Amino acid sequence: MADTVDTKPKGLSGGNDIADRPMRGMLLYGLATIFFSCSDITAKYLNQTLVPVEIAWMRYLGFTILMVPLLLRHGPGVFRSARPMLQILRGLGLVCAAIFFIHTTRYLPIAEASAIGSVSPILITALSIPFLGEKVGIRRWSAVLVGFTGVLIVMRPGTEAFQPAGLLAILSASGWAIAMIVTRAMRGADGTPTMLGWTAVTGFVVLTALLPFNFVVPGWNEIGLGAFLALVSTTGQWLIVLAYRCTSASLLASFSFIQLIWSTTLGYFVFDAVPDHWTIVGGCFIAASCIYTAHRERLKARAG
Repeated sequence: MADTVDTKPKGLSGGNDIADRPMRGMLLYGLATIFFSCSDITAKYLNQTLVPVEIAWMRYLGFTILMVPLLLRHGPGVFRSARPMLQILRGLGLVCAAIFFIHTTRYLPIAEASAIGSVSPILITALSIPFLGEKVGIRRWSAVLVGFTGVLIVMRPGTEAFQPAGLLAILSASGWAIAMIVTRAMRGADGTPTMLGWTAVTGFVVLTALLPFNFVVPGWNEIGLGAFLALVSTTGQWLIVLAYRCTSASLLASFSFIQLIWSTTLGYFVFDAVPDHWTIVGGCFIAASCIYTAHRERLKARAG
């Protein structure tokens, strides 16, 4: 049975929609993974001297500051949302994803943390059916299961090599999946500046409330890296919003393996971290899953 994706999702998304442009969406998502990989590497480096909540707070502080030009240009109306509760839910999902992943990188190499975090396509694919009305065929599900096999190979549950910190990566992936489902559901409802503004403010408010319990006075080096972290993560967020306004959540989810490649490469150059053979084998399973999904989508597009 061929995989099909309903180009007019219902459920959370309502009736307002934008025509699917899968190639543009995949390109934007691929670019976003580069910026997110830089963000992850920077966060892992800051983990050596700062606590995870503070690192996430610095990221969102810079994110909020970068939104100031939007506020000056559009005025307070930039926060006028057609779906404010969904905006808050999306923001909370992204905050959880950030905090849990930063915690993960304190204990695991960046390649292993990214590989386990690649479980998000399974969660997004599953959630896109009831909440977005997308139709996912047997071939897409088969590809997802191959990717999940790759995640299990990396984690190796039930063996002495299993690291409980890997569960933090799964929690991070869950937060990310929720945020991406909401992003897709809201396409056409609010503009990109509105979505970014709500994301920045929601995360900043939540993390500011948590900061007094986890604070270390940063040096100028940490402040500079925190500013860089905010810049690259904000750029990634912007590209993600644009990508999910172009095509289906289940398709874009399958391209998360690209971030695994970037993170592994950067981890080698920055931390001299070489992934073990289990991480490489699992990563190959994940990559095969994503490549097959992209191939099926290309065939569907040609047929359509």
